[in-house]
Amino acid sequence: MKHRSFIVLAALTLVLVFVIGCKKKEETTSSETSSTTDTSATTDTSATGTTTSPTDTSTTATGATSTNPSAAATLSDDDKKFAMKAMEGGIMEVTLGGLAASKATNADVKAFGQRMQTDHGKADDSLRQWASSNSLDLPTQPNAETQKASDELSKKSGAAFDKAYMSAMAKGHGEVEKQFKEEQTKVKDAGLKAWIDATLPVVEEHDKLAHEILKKLK
Repeated sequence: MKHRSFIVLAALTLVLVFVIGCKKKEETTSSETSSTTDTSATTDTSATGTTTSPTDTSTTATGATSTNPSAAATLSDDDKKFAMKAMEGGIMEVTLGGLAASKATNADVKAFGQRMQTDHGKADDSLRQWASSNSLDLPTQPNAETQKASDELSKKSGAAFDKAYMSAMAKGHGEVEKQFKEEQTKVKDAGLKAWIDATLPVVEEHDKLAHEILKKLK
């Protein structure tokens, strides 16, 4: 009887061990399956991110390198040439005006020089703004002709300086006035024509005043 009870107890123990072992195996299998699924999901997300990144970079690069054609290409050669010449003339007026403002002995000549600095300085700034909007580079420093005229005037003083300066102004403004009137009918760019229309009356006034002052000096 004792022997039979021992056999039954052993059998029950074996069954219990088997059941527990199966349960642990199921849990291990479930854990591995979950880990595999998570890893797969992570890999897919990474791949998607890698694919998206080059696309975004390509779009940004395209936007950064896109440029508009230069506006200067739409200007005629004659308009560009006139603008360059007008700026060189304006710089000369400002340069020589500054010289007269400091060296002239006659009050009218000195005041005229100061006015040249102011009026032509404003006209030059306006022309430079137009040029900038059309991608056109204009000179900012006196050219060789201006430097030569400045050097020659610098050698004179007193009444001789006053006469030489006003003679140059009377002659120069007359030539500029004539040139501006010709360009009014030939210039093609509307903005440049507007600049000529606004500047010509100032040049005409300068020309008249220069002749009046020169006449007084004689």
